[in-house]
Amino acid sequence: MSERRRSPVEPESIEPHMCSLDLRLDIIGKLPFFEDLPPAEIERINQSFREIGYQPGETIFFTGDPAVRLYVVASGKVKLMRHTFAGQDILVDILTPGEPFGSLSTLGDETYPNTAQAQTMVCALAINAEDFRRILATYPTVALKVLDMTSARLNEAQEMVRRLSAHSVEQRIAYTLLKLAEKLGEPQDVGLLIQMPLSREDLAGMTGTTTATASRVISQLQRDGLINSGRQWVAITDVEALREIAEGVGAH
Repeated sequence: MSERRRSPVEPESIEPHMCSLDLRLDIIGKLPFFEDLPPAEIERINQSFREIGYQPGETIFFTGDPAVRLYVVASGKVKLMRHTFAGQDILVDILTPGEPFGSLSTLGDETYPNTAQAQTMVCALAINAEDFRRILATYPTVALKVLDMTSARLNEAQEMVRRLSAHSVEQRIAYTLLKLAEKLGEPQDVGLLIQMPLSREDLAGMTGTTTATASRVISQLQRDGLINSGRQWVAITDVEALREIAEGVGAH
């Protein structure tokens, strides 16, 4: 039993403020709204981004704070959480290098919809509303891509509401595990390991169910041989079977 209790998830060691110039240019240049700009313009835009380091567990911003900065993860991992009416902070997503987070009034948000917290040591790049607005005025193609991104975010939110309302708990948990594995999965002896601490409470929050129900579904998936799991870790052992459940094929 001791083997099962020991988590195979490896702690990530990242030094704060380790954003080299090359890393900054690479991260900014790959952002969806900047990816078509030439290197010289990326270098110019880079000067508008401020580099900020965070310790594990440090809050970057809270739900409801004024949306004054757009961030992008340069190194490390950032947790996005949402505060519920029941007083719980549920895990919404885990962000990895290259992913933007936060918001600005330019993007349609007056306040941050989520709380962002550093899961590991994090180096983030941040830009304020004034500088971002100046970039939009300078590069019309960027402004159009920002509009597309805002529309995509609304569609994603609607899809999440649809899944929470129309799909079974088993489908939602299977879908969430696959989504996390796609981003954070690493092949290990135990299966495709989701490389982050993942509790039953986290899964319950991400899928709109209770911790007891999430635990019951996880136990069943493990008995069926689809996953391995232990305290705060999950590894997928049968991706195709789990995908069938997520799509409503053969769900219990």
